[in-house]
Amino acid sequence: MNTENVIIVLVEPQGPRNIGSVCRAMLNFGMVDLRLVNPRADHLLHEARQMAVKATCVLEEAKIYSSLADALADCTLSIGTTRRFGRYREDMLHPDEAAKMLLPVTADSKVALVFGREDKGLHTAELDLCQRFVTIPTSDRLPSMNLAQSVALCLYEISKTKGTLAGAEHGRKQLASNDNLERMFHHMRDSLTRAGFLDPQNPDHILRTFRRMIGRAELNEREVRILRGLFRQIDFLGDEMQKLKKGGAGDE
Repeated sequence: MNTENVIIVLVEPQGPRNIGSVCRAMLNFGMVDLRLVNPRADHLLHEARQMAVKATCVLEEAKIYSSLADALADCTLSIGTTRRFGRYREDMLHPDEAAKMLLPVTADSKVALVFGREDKGLHTAELDLCQRFVTIPTSDRLPSMNLAQSVALCLYEISKTKGTLAGAEHGRKQLASNDNLERMFHHMRDSLTRAGFLDPQNPDHILRTFRRMIGRAELNEREVRILRGLFRQIDFLGDEMQKLKKGGAGDE
């Protein structure tokens, strides 16, 4: 996955502040390729630079195209954004679904997210150049989102999905291997059976509930080691109690 292969295309953007805000959102999420199709405002105006803040490099390197077809010419997958539904706007994806679809493609190809005009969005003929459509589920009271906010939301979903697919969700360490989990569960079964908590005739009945609980916790390797340390302590205490019982029986 290479998010630098994610291209943001704005078709006839009207506001320099929106363009600058899009640049800032792009750099926030590690994307730098901005393409503008027939912009209705000068993207290098002071207002755009103000909103871009430290992402003026994205703003200054933005490419200008006279047609959407030219802007998408080197892209393997193009996803158009729209809030309108109709005969030719079916099978919509939500931003998280679009992220899961496009990220694998970015490994060796360019992928475009295409955003339309602030007031009218993308025309049907422009959506014809896109293989899939994405829509952001919003309230009917105000379904249309600000352009820069829409871009930021879609890029957030891409960044979040990339982390999840890389096994680094929310900065977690690598999850414990299945082999280590099974070793832990075998240890758990033995320890809790010896302690009298599990029925030796059917220890898996309650153990399956523990499996579900621990499965939802998504343990990493360190957490597995901590739990196994707990079971070793249970084993030790159980052995000590057995010794005390045997010692007491001898005294009698």
